[in-house]
Amino acid sequence: MPELPDIAAYLEALEPRVLNQPLERVRLANPFLLRTIQPPLADVEGRVVRQLRRVGKRIAFGVEGDLWLVLHLMIAGRLHWRPAGAPLKGRQNIAAFDFPAGSLTLTEAGTKRRASLHLLQGEEGLQSIDPGGIDVITCGLDDFRSALIAENHTLKRALTDPRVLSGIGNAYSDEILHAAKLSPLAQTQKLKPAEWERLFRAAQDTLRLWVDRLCAEARAAFPEKVTAFREDMAAHGRYGQPCPVCGAKILRIRYADNETNYCAVCQTAGKVLADRGLSRLLGADWPRTLDELELLRKR
Repeated sequence: MPELPDIAAYLEALEPRVLNQPLERVRLANPFLLRTIQPPLADVEGRVVRQLRRVGKRIAFGVEGDLWLVLHLMIAGRLHWRPAGAPLKGRQNIAAFDFPAGSLTLTEAGTKRRASLHLLQGEEGLQSIDPGGIDVITCGLDDFRSALIAENHTLKRALTDPRVLSGIGNAYSDEILHAAKLSPLAQTQKLKPAEWERLFRAAQDTLRLWVDRLCAEARAAFPEKVTAFREDMAAHGRYGQPCPVCGAKILRIRYADNETNYCAVCQTAGKVLADRGLSRLLGADWPRTLDELELLRKR
């Protein structure tokens, strides 16, 4: 799922292409993308885009008449810049937003259609879909800590909760925790002051690093291949590969359709965190340290 740095890159690329330009037409190949009835979608056609904004992991287009067209890409949605009037061919192409200089198209891979489009009236309407998480890049340490300790959860869950923090998901939470040298299963209400400082600094530094990097790329070319897996990442998507800090193999915890990647040496003092799928099968035989895990792999 595109997260804060990816959305920032999309906005960077969209600004010179659509800001102060009329949205001539909206074409939907899949009518189920649109999740609102009023105002009618036709109301935005011909109106000029006056603002672009990130709302969590959503992209909001503010058009004349105080209307907001809001896209949530979810897991598999991606944006592309095509020649004006580009046809919507194939099952993955589900929408197009036509501007004088080109068409912004939305694709969604797979068979599940989770991406959404809302047309909302005014600031109040826009705020109605904001989960409410704070902006990590602009907040202070006290606000950051207060948001995360409001409820006692694992750091992984707290970092990715959109009601707590804005725009962070599976990928960048892994990177933040690796940089902070903290376990994804550490409890928010049990962190020490020094750990809070490391986590806060890691969160801001990681997000700023990737926002700057991806926005620089977006200024050169539209980000056509947005992915959660990037070669320069330290932990996310690097299962089985060496940690760039200590050289130990990156491990994982799998759950549902996601997985958490971490370094046991850097983050958990050598403890291997139980993977739910395998630990159910292995029970007491589940390895608790890196040494035990290596012995298991050699059998």
